[in-house]
Amino acid sequence: MPEPLIPNAAVLVGWRKSTHSDNEAGSCLEVVDDHPAGIPVRASKVPGGAALVFSAVGWSSFITALKGHPSPSKA
Repeated sequence: MPEPLIPNAAVLVGWRKSTHSDNEAGSCLEVVDDHPAGIPVRASKVPGGAALVFSAVGWSSFITALKGHPSPSKA
């Protein structure tokens, strides 16, 4: 089943940048903690764009997969 989508992520409050984001205008993800529908994720450069809402299991799988791959800037 596909993860739900929030068409306009700007309607949510409490966004925080990923701890792996840098301050050099790179690609950054933002998440909202403690959202009742799951874990909303958006691109920080497009705050009014869509947010993908991961289930807890989906988010855990996503993070696990990311940790298994080096960052392109560090490869």
